[in-house]
Amino acid sequence: MTLGLRLWCLLALAAAGAGVCLSCHAPLAELVQDAALRQKVSWEGITCDYCHSLRDVTFKGGNPKAEIVLSLEKTGPLKDTFALAHKTRYSAVHTSSLICAPCHEYRNSLGLPVLTTYSEWQNSRYAKEGRGCQSCHMYQVAGKVVDPKVRQSTGAMANLHQMPGSHSLEQLNRTIKAQMPADREDGQLRISVEVSNAAAGHYVPTGSPMRQLVLEVTADPYSGRQLREERVYRRTLADSQGKPVEREPQAFLRGAKVTSDNRLTPGEKRIETFRFPVPAGTQTQVQATFWYYYSPLAQTESQQRVTFLTLRRLVK
Repeated sequence: MTLGLRLWCLLALAAAGAGVCLSCHAPLAELVQDAALRQKVSWEGITCDYCHSLRDVTFKGGNPKAEIVLSLEKTGPLKDTFALAHKTRYSAVHTSSLICAPCHEYRNSLGLPVLTTYSEWQNSRYAKEGRGCQSCHMYQVAGKVVDPKVRQSTGAMANLHQMPGSHSLEQLNRTIKAQMPADREDGQLRISVEVSNAAAGHYVPTGSPMRQLVLEVTADPYSGRQLREERVYRRTLADSQGKPVEREPQAFLRGAKVTSDNRLTPGEKRIETFRFPVPAGTQTQVQATFWYYYSPLAQTESQQRVTFLTLRRLVK
């Protein structure tokens, strides 16, 4: 956990009186009631021990909650395993998307669904087809599990624990597909960008309401200045007084309603049309660039966003 995140957590705790962020970013701190983050174990963040001490997920009280039992018996998705250091137990919840819900589905004290990734997946065709979160974020490979002290049956598949997310170039390039035809219409240059959410079992972007997927289109006529337009895919929120919510901590603490939502749903294909005043016969370099604004609390722009897809063509 970074110092910035720690300070944000403490501010959130002071304002809301509850572990809004600690329950996911430093879950052991909540378990051992260390809201001030004085114990070293609280600074470990999300650990192997935490995830493999999970027994079940319940929806008591509205928000999903992980049932954790800290003991020398560890749970996981593999059957017929044996560890030298502790007991092992097969856990069905570790094979399902339900295990992701406690940190990817959250309704704040005002009733606003701030995080909706789990329910987005639930309502998608991916859930109906039995394709869970792990199929994209924890690929299965043939090989040994993380700890060589754990013996397993021959041929068992193990989940990779890289868990690539929103800033993964591989995930973004797999998910967002685009084409960019261009033509002339009524004396203008018309660019049509066909964009689709081809692989994500949730909306894009998902998670924090501050996240944005941005499509930026530029036209550079050889005889003039650059022309530029963009489309921004995101949710926008307001507080109970109707004032726009523009900071991530405010979304969790004061967000009361969604005022707009134009994100790409799973499998959705959309055509975005741009028109520029470029006369026929003028050679123009056209470019469409996708970038993902994924980390609102980061200190620098390079840490906040990642560019992942660029299309170019010359139009005569």
